[in-house]
Amino acid sequence: MKKLMLGNEAFARGLYEAGCRVASSYPGTPSTEITEAAAKYEEIYAEWAPNEKVAMETALGASIAGARSFCGMKHVGLNVAADPLFTAAYTGVNGGLVIAVADDPGMHSSQNEQDSRHHAIASKVLMVEPSDSSECKEFTKLAFELSEQFDTPAIVRLCTRVAHSQSIVELCDREEPELKPYEKAPQKYVMMPAYARGRHVFVEERMAKLTEYAETTSLNRTEISESAEFGVITSGAAYQYAKEALGSKASVLKLGMVNPLPVRLIQDFAAKYEKVYIIEELDGIIEQHCRNIGVNNIVGKELFGCIGELSQAIVEEKILGTKKEYAQLIENVPVRPPVMCAGCPHRGLFYCLSKLKVVVSGDIGCYTLGASAPLSAMDWTICMGASVSALHGFNKARGAEAEHKSVAVIGDSTFMHSGITGLVNIAYNDSNSTVIILDNSITGMTGHQQNPTTGKNLKGDPAAAVNLEELCKAVGIRRVRVVDPYSLAETEAVIREELAADEPSVIISRRPCALLKYVKHNPPLKTDIDKCRGCKACMKIGCPAISMRDGKSIIDHTQCVGCGICQELCKFGAIE
Repeated sequence: MKKLMLGNEAFARGLYEAGCRVASSYPGTPSTEITEAAAKYEEIYAEWAPNEKVAMETALGASIAGARSFCGMKHVGLNVAADPLFTAAYTGVNGGLVIAVADDPGMHSSQNEQDSRHHAIASKVLMVEPSDSSECKEFTKLAFELSEQFDTPAIVRLCTRVAHSQSIVELCDREEPELKPYEKAPQKYVMMPAYARGRHVFVEERMAKLTEYAETTSLNRTEISESAEFGVITSGAAYQYAKEALGSKASVLKLGMVNPLPVRLIQDFAAKYEKVYIIEELDGIIEQHCRNIGVNNIVGKELFGCIGELSQAIVEEKILGTKKEYAQLIENVPVRPPVMCAGCPHRGLFYCLSKLKVVVSGDIGCYTLGASAPLSAMDWTICMGASVSALHGFNKARGAEAEHKSVAVIGDSTFMHSGITGLVNIAYNDSNSTVIILDNSITGMTGHQQNPTTGKNLKGDPAAAVNLEELCKAVGIRRVRVVDPYSLAETEAVIREELAADEPSVIISRRPCALLKYVKHNPPLKTDIDKCRGCKACMKIGCPAISMRDGKSIIDHTQCVGCGICQELCKFGAIE
């Protein structure tokens, strides 16, 4: 049976067919759908973990127990999980351990554009890279086999285009490998120095064996064209661009195993051509490897650079010097910049912060859009959880002047991910800092996933729910306030009071995401044109449901959810 599947969906199918038993992940675009799809298979225990580090440690524990296990994340999530990853390279596995990491060239939904191949190289573990949905499934299955064969975690690297594009996948039956026996082996799994030294020797020996395996594996293949004018070495999504743009003009060495890279296979292929183009997105890792092994008839980053995505058009123009019209929309689609949804509970809070002109330490989530005009209420955003810790550092550096004029904002899911420890630091080190937790009852930005505060698990079943108020008090915060961000007067008053206090405080801005299905909205509002003075006060909140027409405020009833924030701003009673 064949089916059209997303790359992420096909990856999950690979987990199922390979006999994976345990999957633990943290949602992060473009990787989220892998674990969501895996959860639909009853044979796989699937969960959302509080963060990627916990997810990888959970998967490693399941592997040590003898089960085939999985954890998935986006590229910046692998930074969080790097601690267990680097040591898992030493311990190796019992049951196969597969890790999905989805890079985001072009930064469609990310704060940076890092290349996860560096993590595989630095941690000295196997990495493979599929280029379509079919390979997502097959490479995942093979990754489990190689993980067990070479006693290593195996990383499967995706990118946005492979994860979120569709192609045909052949469905197969599930394997049911038996749970491998667990045997106590401290020399293998207890990574204290005396044992870790011996395991480092094993890691280096394993890398040598994997390098030899890379020379003959079917993961790496050559596609020779009799009319080829030059050679191309490529991998992942870039392979698809090269094939479409160059056709029979190029012979291709497609690398499906990207760490470690082969030596003789590349040398022999490059020797056949006067010029070889290295086509890879982001950093020149294949290119540098070629130079290290003495292959110098190559052209790479001097043509393609290391910023953003490649495409068929870019490959054709850079190599052939021609421009062909590839499939595109006939009509120009109006640009729609990212914006908080109509009725978003974060809008009222950010309006108050903007009005009060406070310094705002931002974090990762929907609320990062608070940085955009007209709210413009965010001073920096670094990484998950950094808003809390950075605010502490900012206030310690600038003293009382900053303490009463600065806040951190962080979502409920992000707070559980890595904000708690920052708050512990504030309480422990007596930092006069105000932290605002934006509790919208869901993990919003990645598509409404549950988290430890929502009372439901990945499958939607009832689960223990963290009480944010009690948690904040338990770590040493005495001042904990809860506000409804739909009430601007209440929200502004509480922010003023907590900024004026001379001790750490937490404000919980609580209102469910307007897009949650169970949320009941008020009737849409409308403008009384006769009363409207055209003062544009209602435009200051940046609601996409409000626009100006002929000098008057107009509310789109198809978008408005009746939150009432604009009504509170209108001094002339024109919104009703």
